[in-house]
Amino acid sequence: MRRAAVSALGGAAVLASLLSPASHDPVVAASSEPASAAVNYAVGVDESASLAPADMKAEKAAASRIAIGDVSASSHVTVFGFAAAETGDQRAVDPVCPRTELDAAGRESIGACVGRLRSRKRSEGTGTDFPSAIRQGVHDLSAGTDPSVPRVLFLLTDGRMDVTDSEKYGGEAHRAAEGERQLTAALKEAAAQQVQVWPLGFGSAPDRAQLDRMAAGGYQKGCVELPSARPRAGKVSGAKDVGPMLEKIFAAAHCLRYSRGPSDRPPTTLEIGVSPLATVGSIVVDKGDPEVTATYFDPSGHKVPTSGTYRRSRFELAGAGGTVEALKITDPVPGIWKVKVEAPEGHRSLPVGVSVLWHGELRGAITMDPPSPQAGQKTKVSLRLQTREGYEIKDPRDYEGLRVRSELTGDGFEPLELDLTDDGTGADPEKGDGSFTGTVRVPEAADGALKVTGTLTASGLTADVRSEAGTVPPGEPDVVAALTLPTAEVHPGASVDGTLAVHNTSDAPHTLRLSVADIGRAMLTVAPAEIVLKPGESGTRKVSVEVAPADVFGSRLGDDGLRLGGTLTVVDATDSHRALVRSPLSVRVTPEPGIWDTYWWAFMAGAVLLALAAVAVLAWRRLRRGRRDPYGLLLQLVSEDGDILSEHPARHGNKQQWYEFVVVEPHRSPRIERRDRGPYAVQRSPEGGAVLRKRGGGRTRLPVQGRVPLTDTLSLALGAPAESASADGSVPPAANGSTSTYDETYL
Repeated sequence: MRRAAVSALGGAAVLASLLSPASHDPVVAASSEPASAAVNYAVGVDESASLAPADMKAEKAAASRIAIGDVSASSHVTVFGFAAAETGDQRAVDPVCPRTELDAAGRESIGACVGRLRSRKRSEGTGTDFPSAIRQGVHDLSAGTDPSVPRVLFLLTDGRMDVTDSEKYGGEAHRAAEGERQLTAALKEAAAQQVQVWPLGFGSAPDRAQLDRMAAGGYQKGCVELPSARPRAGKVSGAKDVGPMLEKIFAAAHCLRYSRGPSDRPPTTLEIGVSPLATVGSIVVDKGDPEVTATYFDPSGHKVPTSGTYRRSRFELAGAGGTVEALKITDPVPGIWKVKVEAPEGHRSLPVGVSVLWHGELRGAITMDPPSPQAGQKTKVSLRLQTREGYEIKDPRDYEGLRVRSELTGDGFEPLELDLTDDGTGADPEKGDGSFTGTVRVPEAADGALKVTGTLTASGLTADVRSEAGTVPPGEPDVVAALTLPTAEVHPGASVDGTLAVHNTSDAPHTLRLSVADIGRAMLTVAPAEIVLKPGESGTRKVSVEVAPADVFGSRLGDDGLRLGGTLTVVDATDSHRALVRSPLSVRVTPEPGIWDTYWWAFMAGAVLLALAAVAVLAWRRLRRGRRDPYGLLLQLVSEDGDILSEHPARHGNKQQWYEFVVVEPHRSPRIERRDRGPYAVQRSPEGGAVLRKRGGGRTRLPVQGRVPLTDTLSLALGAPAESASADGSVPPAANGSTSTYDETYL
C-alpha cells in the first residue's frame, strides 16, 4: 500500500463501534457491504453581533462542509442560527435547515439552506443565548428519533454567553445568574436525552472554561466507550481554521477518521491520501469561490466520475455549485488521490483546501498454535490485522490508537486474560508488523472445549471480534500434523508450495480437509482440498496455496502489489473435525512483469549495440568527410603549352566539403581566388586526386598526374601536397567546425 504519503490518515479521529462476535467457524472476509454508522446531529451557528463578517462566512462554510462530507446516507442533520431575544418580538433561535436525511438529494440541498444563516442586526437581538441554543438542539435531536442512533449537537460560537439584555432572564441585576442556572438545566436535559455537546469556540477571546463546561455537561458516552470519543471543546484563533477544526471534532463525534491535506491557489493540483482500510469516505474541497472547479483522479491517474460506478468504486458529488463540495466514494482505491482545481481569471485569489473524512473496517484473523493443545501445554495465540477483503495491514499508522483485548475460555477453568503485543518481544516475532502475539498455558483442569477470543477496537474504524475454537484431547491424538509454508512473493495466478508433515498412529484411515479462511473473493485457495492418510502412515504431503488471477484484484493490485493474509486450516474429519493446523498465511502479490521487466537485458544489449553502431557510422562518416576535405590541395593553373601560370593552396571546404573559387584576369595574369558560390569547386576524391565541379558542367575526376580544362586556354592541375597535409594523406578538421551532410556522389 502506498504509504508516502498516506500519513495523512493517522490519528486525528475517534473510534468506531464493535461488530457482533464472530462464530466458531472461520469467517470469510468481505462478507458484507461496507457501511458507516449513522449519526443524528444538529449544528447551532452563532449569529450574534460580536462576530465579524469573516467569522460568519467561516461558520457557514464549516456547517456545509461537515454536512456534505458525511459518509453515511442514513445520517440526519438540522441547522439553526442563534443569538438572543432581547424584546418580546425577537427570537433567540433561527431555524434554517429542517431535519434532513443525508442521502444524495439531502447532501445537495444542505448548501442552499445553510446559506440563509446571517449576522443579526441590532434590532433582531445580538446577544448569545446558550441555554436556548442547547434546548433547540436537544429538541431537534430527540423528537421522533431512534435513541440507539448517536445524537450530537455542535455549537459554533465566539464562546461567551451574553444574556444581559434578554428580558426573559428577569431583572437586569439577576440575568447573568439566571443564564447560568438555565444553562445548567439545559445541559442536564441534554444528558438525559443522550445528546452530546461539542462546542467550537473562535474569535478574539472565547471563554474556554464555559466551552469545556458545555462539553462536559451533556451526554458523555461517545460512539465507542473510549476516552477519545468523549465530547470535548475545540478552540481556534481565526476564521480560516473554523472549518478544519469542526471537521476534526465532527470526525471524533461521528467515529470517522479525518485528514487535512494541502491548500493552494488555483490553478493547482492537490493530493490527499486514502488508507487501504477505508470502505467509504468523502474528499472535501473547500473552494472559497463557487467559480472554482475540481476534477478528481484516483491513485492510478484515472479521472473518476462524480456520479455512478467506476472500477468497483461508487461516486456521489454534492455541493458542486457552492463554495464547498465533497466527493463521496464507496470502496475507494487506496493510495494518493489528486484533485485538480481550476478557476477563471478574477477568481483565483482564495486558497483551495482539501481534506478527507472516512470510515473503515479493521478485521482480525486469530489462530492458536497448536489449535488443540493438551492440558498443561503452552499455545501461541496470534491476532493479525487485515482489511475487510483480507489484505494484510503492515503500516502502524493505519491502526494508530488500536486496543487489543484477548482471553482464553473453556471447560474446567476460569477465563484467562491474554497479553497480545506487537512489540517484537517474547513470542511476537517482529515489532510493528500488524500481528499481535502472546502465549498462554492451558490449565491442567481443562477437559474439553477451548476458545480464544480477540477484540480489536481502533480509531475511526469498525472494530472486530474474532474467536478460535479448539479442543483439549483426552489423550494422545491419533493424528498430528505440521505445516511448513514459506512467506512468498508471487504474481497473480501463481502458487506457493509447502509441505504438510503427517503422522497417523491409528490402525484406521483418516481424512484430512484443507481450506483457506479469513480472506475474500477466493484470492487464495489450497490444493489438495482433501488428503486421506493410510493406517500408520507417516511422512510428508505437498500442498500448494494458489493465488487468484489478476482480474480478481483489479486496480487494487497497483504498482506496489498487495499483501494477502489468510489462515490455512487442516482438520481431521475422521476425528470430529478436530483442528490439526491453523497456520497464518502471508503472500505478497505483485503485478505480472511487463515486457521491460522480463526482457530488460535484451533491451539493454540492443541499446548498447545501437549505440556502438551509431558511433561506428559517425566515425566512418567523419573519416569519409575528412578524406574529401580539400584542405592541402595545391591548385595549379596550366597554359595550353603546359606551363604552370600560378598556384593556389586550397583551404577547408564548405559544409559539403567543396572549395569554391574563380579565375581572375584569365588573359593577362591568371590566378585563383576563393569565392563562395564561385563557378568552380574542388573536393578530394577518396580514390585519390580530386573532383572538379563546374557550374552547369557536371563533375570531372582530377587525377594527381593529370589536367582538367577550365577555359579555352587554361587547365587545372594538382601540385605537390601542401606541408600542412599529414604524411598519410589525412587532413585536419575543418576550421569552421562543420559537421553538416555532404554530397554522396563519390562515396
